[in-house]
Amino acid sequence: MSRPLADLRVLFLGSPAFALPSLRALEATTTLVAVISQPDRPAGRGRRVAAPAVARYARERGLSLWQPAGLRAPAAIQRIAELAPDLLVTVAYGRIIPAEVLAIPPLGALNAHPSLLPAYRGASPIQQAIADGQSETGVTIIFQTAALDAGDIILQRREAIDPEENSGQLEARLAEMAAELMVDAVRLVAAGKAPRRPQDEAAATYVGKLTKEDGRVDWSQPARVIANLVRAMDPWPSAYTTRSGGGLLKIWRARPTGMDAGPAAQPREPGTVLSVSDEGIVLATGEGALTVLEVQPEGGRRMDAGAYGRGHRVRAGERWGAPGEAQTLC
Repeated sequence: MSRPLADLRVLFLGSPAFALPSLRALEATTTLVAVISQPDRPAGRGRRVAAPAVARYARERGLSLWQPAGLRAPAAIQRIAELAPDLLVTVAYGRIIPAEVLAIPPLGALNAHPSLLPAYRGASPIQQAIADGQSETGVTIIFQTAALDAGDIILQRREAIDPEENSGQLEARLAEMAAELMVDAVRLVAAGKAPRRPQDEAAATYVGKLTKEDGRVDWSQPARVIANLVRAMDPWPSAYTTRSGGGLLKIWRARPTGMDAGPAAQPREPGTVLSVSDEGIVLATGEGALTVLEVQPEGGRRMDAGAYGRGHRVRAGERWGAPGEAQTLC
């Protein structure tokens, strides 16, 4: 029997900004019994304690908020049962939901994942799709199970990836798409009309949680691969390299260019600076050359690479990211 959406009791689980559009959409269309988010934790250079975006929003709106360390304890399971949700909705909560919790709501549990499942299950699907040079991705709404992103598909929508787009920009667009699809999926569940399409396990791929080391530039890679890495690592953890005697250097924008940059006799060792101009700094890579357009020196601000090159005496022939140089982010 169809349920009025406004009467549907929804328990929402989410943590980062990606989850906010979905939370707002469900707040406007259903009855939120509570919001569960990750605990406040130290963040940033100063390591000040900060709340997840979802927790901050819930506090501002006066929503019932709970930030447990985990959901496996019997007391946590009992507390969720006492909320008597009809449906559980998870959007980037950051933890696996125990089967005992998923079994509580009579209408089941839904999850929004920013990829075309079964591709890119796991923690960093947006970044990996860009790093892999994919031309499209999307959002999938599934019936959540205890297995990682493996539930039956309810809805799925494709979205093109702009070749100049970074992870932050794509994430913002997919977050809005996830909110639209989630409301549609909740409406189908409430009406008893939600489809269930099993995922093809043979086609499943997985991505892990990003670390700072994932942003290290390997200059022996092709220029197009490095350019994609730069886009994928923006805004976090950022792509980076080192200069001999110049410390760590973050790279925020870059594009592949021809190998004809610089004098014909210029060394072509990967990571070698070929030319420096107002437009940027051109470096040799394992295949082709890369024009670095925007950088950030250690302890400094973001700036055009041309300005950095002039102010920091970057010269053709110097080597970036050479073996043996420190490659660790502070």
